[in-house]
Amino acid sequence: MNSNLTDGLNFISKLTLKRAWNASRIVGSYISSRWFGRTKMRGLPISISIEPTTSCNLRCPECPSGLRSFTRPTGMLQNELFTNVIDELSGTLMYLLFYFQGEPFLHKGFLDLVKYASDRKIYTATSTNAHYLTDEVARKTVESGLDRLIISIDGTTQETYESYRVGGRLDKVIEGTKNIIRWKKELKSRTPHVIFQFLVVKPNEHQIEEVKQMATDLGVDEVGFKTAQIYDYENGSDLIPTIDKYSRYRKNGDGTFSIKNKFLDHCWKMWHSAVITWDGKVVPCCFDKDADHQMGSLGKASFQDVWFSRPYDTFRKNLIQSRSKIEMCRNCTEGSKVWA
Repeated sequence: MNSNLTDGLNFISKLTLKRAWNASRIVGSYISSRWFGRTKMRGLPISISIEPTTSCNLRCPECPSGLRSFTRPTGMLQNELFTNVIDELSGTLMYLLFYFQGEPFLHKGFLDLVKYASDRKIYTATSTNAHYLTDEVARKTVESGLDRLIISIDGTTQETYESYRVGGRLDKVIEGTKNIIRWKKELKSRTPHVIFQFLVVKPNEHQIEEVKQMATDLGVDEVGFKTAQIYDYENGSDLIPTIDKYSRYRKNGDGTFSIKNKFLDHCWKMWHSAVITWDGKVVPCCFDKDADHQMGSLGKASFQDVWFSRPYDTFRKNLIQSRSKIEMCRNCTEGSKVWA
């Protein structure tokens, strides 16, 4: 069976009547906000991202973890915080991404967290640089029930790879990938669905076809090409690709750059998803790297209390009235992935 179809059927298998009803309420709330400017929320998020850690072994140039440039503290997600969130949301939650910033596999209990969510029939995913996928960890990863494993591979040669993944080793990525594929076969498991994610930047854009072939040779299920977010893009950057399809930015007549996407006063993410930092802060989306827009803290309130709170409602109102006034939204580009 086609691996993408298998992955899709696996996701659908997590659907229950309660989750379907909740999802319909979320969609209805979003449509109402678009048509009538109403921000009243009905239902709980379909998807959440939880941050296992902000720590990372690499030093990627456009990543706060890599640059060690956070204004918020670095730490590890505590089990009790995680289990409380999952216990509260497991009846309605469909998709759980173990990622915000950092390298998830640096969390020593990471795969136990994955198994806890998987046992509750939640579709689980994570993103990794694959440097810690030893033979033992790869086996445990497959056994954890993880549904989707996104492996960052931004080059097909060491020279190109390390130009962005500073401090990284391509051979470790390939070795980790092979370990996962081998244990899937050994354990006769259809999961995790393995994706090579290729962040297209100018130094690696000539290797797009090569990474497709590499994925095929290794038995990877899918390749996704992601466009790079550049923080100071206005005056250009050596990372902005020359291939227009893979760039979030267009070059203007005066030599400056601007975001290609239209800037609209709405955002689906604000209705269907949320991000939880390792220390329990709830923030609106993955663009809020420093958690500047804190909607609440799970150490002081339940997730539902935060989700339906006045600060969250006010934030959604501000967004549909004038999204451009929210700083983190100004460099936001929906649809930043181009799937192969």
